[in-house]
Amino acid sequence: GVTGAPGSGKSTLVDAMASALRKAGHSVGILAVDPTSPFSGGAILGDRVRMQVHSSDSGAFIRSMATRGALGGLAAASMDAAMVLDAAGFEFILIETVGVGQDEVEVARIADATLLLLVPGMGDDVQAFKAGVMEIADIFVVNKSDYAGADRLEEEIRAAVSLAPSPPAPQTAILRTIATRAEGVEDLLAAISRYLAAALASGGLLQRRTRFWQERILEIARERLLRNVLVPAQDDGLLARLAEDVAARRSDPYSVAEQIAEKTSPRPVTDRSSEIALDHLGVAAKSLKEALAFYEGVLGLKVAGFETIAAEKTKVAMLPLGDTRIELLEATEPDSPIARFLAKRGGGLHHICLRVPDLGAAVAQLRQSGARLINEVPGTGAGGHKYVFVHPASAGGVLLELVEESQNFRSTQF
Repeated sequence: GVTGAPGSGKSTLVDAMASALRKAGHSVGILAVDPTSPFSGGAILGDRVRMQVHSSDSGAFIRSMATRGALGGLAAASMDAAMVLDAAGFEFILIETVGVGQDEVEVARIADATLLLLVPGMGDDVQAFKAGVMEIADIFVVNKSDYAGADRLEEEIRAAVSLAPSPPAPQTAILRTIATRAEGVEDLLAAISRYLAAALASGGLLQRRTRFWQERILEIARERLLRNVLVPAQDDGLLARLAEDVAARRSDPYSVAEQIAEKTSPRPVTDRSSEIALDHLGVAAKSLKEALAFYEGVLGLKVAGFETIAAEKTKVAMLPLGDTRIELLEATEPDSPIARFLAKRGGGLHHICLRVPDLGAAVAQLRQSGARLINEVPGTGAGGHKYVFVHPASAGGVLLELVEESQNFRSTQF
């Protein structure tokens, strides 16, 4: 991260650093942030003009970004852009901020190392910086060090650092550069390498990255929650109506915000483990191969697995379908239940299977109601689950299977 007051030479220094890194054979990504006009909404994005030497270099990528109202010296998408450059394989990513004041310190959250540029002639202005950006600098750079007052500026930096509530490490580097002539740039890059190596060895770099990602994850979650709340309110005109009430003093903004939150907040997720749900449909087929030619070849479903149930003399092909599945059933013996079903009715829907939270309780309720059970003692089916069958005479003419919901049963689903 490269930050500093407007006119301190950030763009020129970034250009010189990129040139030195490219000469050393490193790939470089550059994110240069410029301010957005509060009146026209436009941005000049002139940093690329200063970096024309890299425009045809395939090992360098320059992206200018406008702040678009974001505070902190960066654009709202700067972090995401840096992630893209990182994923694209760039070895070094240089992020240039807008031109900071005391509280524009966002770059320190993103960057592994933050450079603060100061120039001679600022005088007591350095003291004004100490409550903000002076505290985020990992390396101080006295740019335009050929100007009068460079020695005094370095003394002021050391004094300001010593007065900070949490002063940087004693070995914090202060480098001098003349960016327009690329003087001191090699020493600066060497200092950056030393800093990063020390931060990596001490674990400080990992801590900084972990802390950043904790904050970033919360930011993303907040953005999505806010979008879920505001978009429905805007789409149905609720926000406009409530804003009119506030403007007319018929309501207050706090009550209105609470009303929007209550109206648009997602309903709590209920525990579905106590509900009866459709588990699968059992379809009898004379040949799994022929049936799969349709289900896979025509419908595009994919078989998740096959299983042979010895007790039922049946081979099963599992076809996942959303939260449920289709089970294609083929007889393995002439005297199996599927073979008898096919002989009597031909291929088609053999049974409907419902998943229940407590099979024992369900069986007891069925017996109490007088329902006819085909197997009084639960059997073991595909995936190892326990099941009972209810006779079609008690289930509207369709064979009904009940299986018990359990963690083991969930884990064995195909």
